[in-house]
This record gives sequence, C-alpha cells and structure tokens, in this order.
Amino acid sequence: MTPVLHIERDDDIEAPEDESFERWVNATCRALETTSTARPELSIRISNTDEMSQLNQRFRHRSGPTNVLSFPAEIPTDVGCELLGDIVICSPLVWQEAQEQGKTPICHWAHLTVHGVLHLLGYDHDSDDTAQDMEALETQILQQFGYPNPYLFGAEDPRAELP
Repeated sequence: MTPVLHIERDDDIEAPEDESFERWVNATCRALETTSTARPELSIRISNTDEMSQLNQRFRHRSGPTNVLSFPAEIPTDVGCELLGDIVICSPLVWQEAQEQGKTPICHWAHLTVHGVLHLLGYDHDSDDTAQDMEALETQILQQFGYPNPYLFGAEDPRAELP
C-alpha cells in the first residue's frame, strides 16, 4: 500500500526531491505491510539547525540539534485513522554527518528517512536486541536502492561514530 506523504520545507533548505522521500517511505511501508486496507499517512518536515535545536530541547530535553526526530501519532485504535505521525530531519546536520562519516549524502538522507518511518511504525533502538532488529531492517530496505549498510563506515567499530 502506498502511504499518503506530506513534505514541508522552506525554499532555502537543501534536500533531496520529494520523489526520493516518497520512494524511501514507500519501501519502508512495503517492507512492513500488513493486511490493513487503509492508506497510512505521515508528514516529513525538512528543518534548519535552529528549528531542530528547539524541537530537540522541547521534546527530548537535549540541547543542540539532532539529525532526525519522529513523533508517532497517538490515536486510539477505535478511531480507525491511519495517521502514523511526523518526522523532522535537520538538513544541515545530514549534510555535515554524511561528510564526516564518509557517506554519500543521498544514502544518509535515505537512511534517516527510513529510520524515522520505522520509529513511527513502533520500532526503537532502546536495547541491543531492538537496535539489532531495527538496524537489520534499515539495511535491508536501503539495499533495495543499492545503498550500503549505513552502520559500516570506516571505523573499526561500526558503531563508534554513530550519533
């Protein structure tokens, strides 16, 4: 099933085309497809560093920006709504991290989008087991586009430089 995707960005923020986000979101939803006949809906906001810092402080009580935040919708199951929630991605941080980690920017954008959608779908990385499951699923989805494992990038310990 193809989700309904809303993308919001300011004109002066550099990010991939909407079609790229649509492909990444669709692939993630297809990988976890259920028997539901409804179309899931989500929004992606491409932010700047100041906006992301404010959101990170407000919702996670952490100072400074982060690369991606996910806000799952908390709708009672009896309402019958397929709204998944919202994702915010910090454009300047994505470009910076890609360079620092020796990744192509498009691969990093794809990874953070898939990562955010998985959070909306209930995945987390709070424990080693859930992190391994989530990372394996991310890698599997990204490989559909020919993108490498996002957790292997030039460090002896592939997790050594993760944000």
